Amino acid sequence: MITLTFPDNSRREFPAGITGAEVAEGISKSLAKKAMVVRLNGELKDLSQPITDDARIEIITRDQPEALEIIRHDAAHVLAEAVQELFPGTQVTIGPVIENGFYYDFAREEAFTPDDFAAIEAKMREIVARDAPFTREVWSREDARRYFGEKGERYKVELIDAIPEGDELRIYRQGEWLDLCRGPHGPSTGRVGTAFKLLKLAGAYWRGDSSNPMLQRIYGTAWASEADLKAYLTMLEEAEKRDHRRLGREMDLFHFQEEAPGAVFWHPKGWTLFQTLIGYMRRRQHEADFLEVNTPDMMERTLWEQSGHWEKFGENMFTTITPDERVHCCKPMNCPGHVQIFRNGLKSYRDLPLRIAEFGKVHRYEPSGALHGLLRVRHFTQDDAHIFCTEDQITEECIAVNALILSIYRDFGFDDVRVKFSDRPEKRVGSDAVWDKAEAALKAACEAAGIAWTLNPGEGAFYGPKLEYVLRDAIGRDWQCGTLQVDFNLPGRLGAFYIGPDGDRHVPVMLHRAMFGSLERFTGILIENDAGHLPLWLAPVQVVVATITSEADDYALKVRQALEAAGLRAEVDLRNEKINYKVREHSLAKVPVIIVCGRREAQEGTVNIRRLGSKDQVAMTLDQAVTALVAEATPPDVRRNAAALAA
Repeated sequence: MITLTFPDNSRREFPAGITGAEVAEGISKSLAKKAMVVRLNGELKDLSQPITDDARIEIITRDQPEALEIIRHDAAHVLAEAVQELFPGTQVTIGPVIENGFYYDFAREEAFTPDDFAAIEAKMREIVARDAPFTREVWSREDARRYFGEKGERYKVELIDAIPEGDELRIYRQGEWLDLCRGPHGPSTGRVGTAFKLLKLAGAYWRGDSSNPMLQRIYGTAWASEADLKAYLTMLEEAEKRDHRRLGREMDLFHFQEEAPGAVFWHPKGWTLFQTLIGYMRRRQHEADFLEVNTPDMMERTLWEQSGHWEKFGENMFTTITPDERVHCCKPMNCPGHVQIFRNGLKSYRDLPLRIAEFGKVHRYEPSGALHGLLRVRHFTQDDAHIFCTEDQITEECIAVNALILSIYRDFGFDDVRVKFSDRPEKRVGSDAVWDKAEAALKAACEAAGIAWTLNPGEGAFYGPKLEYVLRDAIGRDWQCGTLQVDFNLPGRLGAFYIGPDGDRHVPVMLHRAMFGSLERFTGILIENDAGHLPLWLAPVQVVVATITSEADDYALKVRQALEAAGLRAEVDLRNEKINYKVREHSLAKVPVIIVCGRREAQEGTVNIRRLGSKDQVAMTLDQAVTALVAEATPPDVRRNAAALAA
């Protein structure tokens, strides 16, 4: 007999070899119908797998978050079977679960098209209706190689050869179709349900290597219910409307071109928005006692070798060889440059904490297939800062940085912020003892600051653990932006020290901090979050003065002059076009305020104000309009400081 401990800590004895499905059936038939997998000692297993030892057990049902990954994994297998039934000769390769869905890569001479999706989905529903059980089998390496080799599945043979000797080689069968897979899977294809949809096609190199053949990737999504699927598809439709690349064209903010992949060509309006963000951050950093610096974009490879970046990050770095045969690297990060500033001149413990910040342009090679507008680029600007401090100052500094980050996000309308704690990665520098100390220090700071976090295992920087700040936008998407990292490694590797109260040299702790993260990416997130309807203080063009008749031209110019004199970003539209045409055009460009002037307004010294997204107009005097718009266009931090001074 074996003893199984349930989530409520109750215990029951069962015969050795009982399955999770039998345990669920013994509890209730309704539980057995909803069960997808079983969690044994924290690990998900097939319901059909025999349980031979004492264990903690939990039956995972369809309505639990953990089941969603199983549903999507099963859906990927159903997709692969459907494709091979409809298109004989197609080779299947890999089909993992991804965020919000799954994909499968196929090798086929003829190209798939979106027109094929209806037939594939119909076949998938047919396979689901068959309700064929997923059965787990363990094969020998020789049998697996022979089976897939005889079927012409050379990619599967290559995957088999990559499985380490001694590892179990698992096959999952669903009816007559089978696939190489680690599992686990749900009980049958019927448990996938019909809340799935194929979304798009893409090319993908085998194993992500451009020297390998190009495969065809079909992306899909799957959910536990039709309602969840509908909600997700609605969100995708809304996301498409908010796509920053389309809005960027309509608002004339930026463009990209093939001659500079992953690099932004900022237009005047886009650059105004970019500089407004920098101006805001510069004020907030100055208030928090950060000193702004600037470091070279290119430095010798030897510095990056010493820091550890070359070993851990070298494949993502842009390099060049000068005529004197010295290898220089475009900086992928600002931290080594900031250590050089700290090292220049003797520092005392009295100088700490020393907070230095930079709007540094960094360069990282991203595969061309990963580039995505402003959200994934190769050249971007970080609002990077580093705090050099003693171990005793870590907690206080982390509390202050956390408060500053959250305050900044609130100013941009992001109130729903999640924090992830990312601990040591597999590729890292420094001893385990140093990592233990860094992780403990960051956790202590989180506790002192009252920061609730979830673990993001193995995702820390190669030099230290970090907090990742994840923003949830207006349509429910998550974006990782700011970071706070505790680093006991890099300063020592680069020779940084300060003189302590004992007169000896000590290595400072280095806190890495970014708040927007990438300014380019944050700009894209803002545009999508606000659907281009930026608040007045951020809008690159805040007001357009449009005339109804040419008789009002002189007055319109006077209105613009008054707006500009008050510090507002204003343009005038004197074209010989109908006012409705002008309003429609400037609304498409997402100008927040349109002031309409005709002969009557010119005679009375008034204006009509029309807001983006509204057909209503508000009439007021020019002076009233300027005063009201200046107050609205005041950045939130400036308004807050003015209120504090007045109090």
